[in-house]
Amino acid sequence: MLLGIESSCDDTAAAVLEGETVRSSVVSSQADLHEAYGGVVPELASRNHQRLIVPVVQKALSEAGAEPDDLDAVAVTVGPGLPGSLLVGLSFGKAFARSLDVPLVGVNHLEGHLYSVDIEAPRPPRPYLCLIVSGGHTELVLVEEDFQHTVLGRTRDDAAGEAFDKVAQLFGLGYPGGPEIDERAQRGDPSFHDFPRSRLDGFDFSFSGLKTSVLYHLRDFSDAEREQLFADHRDDLCASFQAAVVDVLVDAVRRAADETGAAHVAVVGGVAANRELRTRVETAGSEDGFAVHVPDFRYCMDNAAMIATAGRLRLDAGFTAPPTVDIDSGLGLSGEG
Repeated sequence: MLLGIESSCDDTAAAVLEGETVRSSVVSSQADLHEAYGGVVPELASRNHQRLIVPVVQKALSEAGAEPDDLDAVAVTVGPGLPGSLLVGLSFGKAFARSLDVPLVGVNHLEGHLYSVDIEAPRPPRPYLCLIVSGGHTELVLVEEDFQHTVLGRTRDDAAGEAFDKVAQLFGLGYPGGPEIDERAQRGDPSFHDFPRSRLDGFDFSFSGLKTSVLYHLRDFSDAEREQLFADHRDDLCASFQAAVVDVLVDAVRRAADETGAAHVAVVGGVAANRELRTRVETAGSEDGFAVHVPDFRYCMDNAAMIATAGRLRLDAGFTAPPTVDIDSGLGLSGEG
């Protein structure tokens, strides 16, 4: 039985994993706290992690019907993320593991997303192609055995989720913006406006140009005209913007799957909860002949079940963290375990 802890950004999360079965998964979101600022305020996030980490872990253990002494290991996110937020989770994880005299496993947050498709069956065999799409990361990764990761492409500027949040602000929507754009896009016309699709050499991404295009498009209207545009066509604008993002992501996935010969493709991270993206990747898989793996909605957003799952895989492979393990806010994916 393994406890997972996640605190890389603004969600305090804990989960209990028994074998391959999630016994509990608790996430305490700070979205309401940061909404007034239009984004995550690092100092506020870390302070609230300090306040929430103990009750969240207690709730995860209680829902799992477990006691601390039942745990065989503790897995905790060590990076990437906000330094103060990471430090709260790692400090607690270190102390808790030491008090129980059980191994501590340090987990890369990006690996947590990569292996979130292993939380529930059907699990993809290695190798598989994985698209990580979240607020802070957009990467195409070939995932092989023994924690071998080949990054085929990554964003050169804004991540897809970051673009959703920034454009949502331009559209006068709340934070986080991705879910509301997704909801409104279901009622809108994606052909209302043709926003640009940036396609770079290889499999790299760029969304800053798209964000700027939205900004310039809205600047062409007076304040009164813009308000009328939003009143009449806000859903259409959301659908048009979302279509531009999804087109770029799906195009890269199809080209990468073709080049690598991947028979299995995973889409993970917060933006993997986007319904249009899920539908379009499923369609691409049917047309191109690859199987698609997307986590349940609750495991797309930051959560500790994915950290526990990645931690279990690392523990099974013989990897544990030394007492001196520290956070690394800029941690990237490596090719070695």
